[in-house]
Amino acid sequence: MIRSVTSRARRAFRTAADAIRSTVASASLVRDRAAELVPDPADVFTPDEMPDVETIETTAADYLAACDEARAADRGKRRTRKLLDRLPAGVYGRFTVERTPSSRTTVDLEAVRATYARLGLGPVPMKRCAPSLRITEAAEVVAFPAAEGGTEEPTAAALAA
Repeated sequence: MIRSVTSRARRAFRTAADAIRSTVASASLVRDRAAELVPDPADVFTPDEMPDVETIETTAADYLAACDEARAADRGKRRTRKLLDRLPAGVYGRFTVERTPSSRTTVDLEAVRATYARLGLGPVPMKRCAPSLRITEAAEVVAFPAAEGGTEEPTAAALAA
């Protein structure tokens, strides 16, 4: 009884501490994003080809929803794999559990580093992965005044600032 109360109190304290830490320390996680940005790819829309803002908003919202669904599916897969990974190969009701070798391969960096060191070639050359597409929803859309005194739609550069 005392052990369960202590355990619950510890868990509640950890949860509260994590919540406070994520709120207070989140500002320290924000860095200058200008250093992280990469140039646009060569095949972006020209000004004449740009779709209207409503189409872009709908597409971005659909993308964010699909990302949320994919994350939820990944969490579900990880949760179910905890049990399935520990099962020995066999038939369980309607399902067969077995392990097959993967056809995917990856570079053994430790072996490459050892070879480079043995041959005196210096560090192993590395290249960056393709840039990731990041979509964030603005909390509030603000129209910026135009030069003639009217209003114009906010630009991507103005929203990113």
